[in-house]
Amino acid sequence: MIDIASLLPLLLIVIILFQAVKIPREYERLVVFRLGRFTGFKGPGLTLVIPLIDQVQSMDLRIITIDVQKQAVITRDNVTVDVDAVLYYRVVDPGKAVVQVENYRVATSLLAQTTLRDVLGQIELDDLLSKREELNIKLQEILDRQTDPWGIKVTGVTLRDVSLPDTMLRAIAKQAEAEREKRARIILADGELQASATMTEAAKLYGEAPVAIKLRELQTLAEIAREKNLIVVTTGSDVGGTTGTVAGLTKAFEER
Repeated sequence: MIDIASLLPLLLIVIILFQAVKIPREYERLVVFRLGRFTGFKGPGLTLVIPLIDQVQSMDLRIITIDVQKQAVITRDNVTVDVDAVLYYRVVDPGKAVVQVENYRVATSLLAQTTLRDVLGQIELDDLLSKREELNIKLQEILDRQTDPWGIKVTGVTLRDVSLPDTMLRAIAKQAEAEREKRARIILADGELQASATMTEAAKLYGEAPVAIKLRELQTLAEIAREKNLIVVTTGSDVGGTTGTVAGLTKAFEER
């Protein structure tokens, strides 16, 4: 018959050893409080603590991802947009993460939300849409500086989505259409300018050779007759009259 009383000391030793031996993983650290006083952190691997005297809290040192809730932001030019972001951070000092802040996960998430509204509220809509990379870096620097006393290292911030109201989307579409029309008008005007210069030069050459303009006239008539299936009858014209006409055209082009 087994004597239960004789097994109690052995059972007590097993329980004490079970509480005294801790094996944190490579990415974990044990924050140790001895009689309520912070004494440091231990791990990874086999770690011994004093049962009933030491209290431990496990901390994860891996990168944590936070989906920052969509925030309604009023930009500097009074446009309301909905912006959400993704925050990446990790614990670099487990002691501070436990001692300096009650819940570092909640605190970091709320800080990211308020910082997002504060920073984006100081810029205009065009900068928000075109300078996301710069804004990501700025948000990361601000959050990293503010969470440093908590033993938190912010490794990255990414603006994921910017939602515009329907009225603003229509205004942006109109602006883009106006910009395209502006470029088209500029191209057309530039083409007209180049054509005018070429025509002016041609008129000068025709003015120097009156016979050339007569030949050009005959060529044009031949092309018209061929394209339109017509018979063209012309009357003779003097070279002097043609020369005077060419001179008049040349002067008109030069005045333009």
